[in-house]
Amino acid sequence: MSEHYYFKIYKPYNYLSQFVNHQNKRKSKKLLGKLYHFPEGIMAVGRLDEKSEGLLLLTTDGKFSNHITSSKIEKEYHVMVDGIVTPSVITQLEKGIEISVEGKPYKTKLCKAKILNDTSHIFERFVRDKRHGATSWLSITLTEGKFRQVRKMTAKVGLPTLRLVRVRIGNYKLDAMTPTEVITISC
Repeated sequence: MSEHYYFKIYKPYNYLSQFVNHQNKRKSKKLLGKLYHFPEGIMAVGRLDEKSEGLLLLTTDGKFSNHITSSKIEKEYHVMVDGIVTPSVITQLEKGIEISVEGKPYKTKLCKAKILNDTSHIFERFVRDKRHGATSWLSITLTEGKFRQVRKMTAKVGLPTLRLVRVRIGNYKLDAMTPTEVITISC
């Protein structure tokens, strides 16, 4: 039986959640393999799009990866939006929003959402100047993960996402990690 490896990483903004780039038109994209000397056979457990950041699990264990991605494991995101989040927006998000998935209408499953007043735990990164309008933060916790789901949900309620940080996958937390930081974990 071979030994498996498990890591949690703070995937920085502008990095792809992959190790190999096979696309000709995206040759200059930043890949995770540039951040750390990972063991052969490492894979990302799920994905964060290039413009998203935060907690990403990595492993050489396919069973672990399958368990995390196929189970109803919660993924929590802290989201900076363009505009002010109101209690009615929170209710709309929690009840499910109709978004488009692969060109077809899709109603998101029930989720947890709340307004965030304290974001001191989130690594600070400049997004835009305050003179361009009010921003606010919310937490969205999902048990599904459709392509760009959180961004589509906030846009649908009139609050486009400006910054998206995944802070938790099940019991694994981002805690006080900083972008590009890699921590070995045990499973």
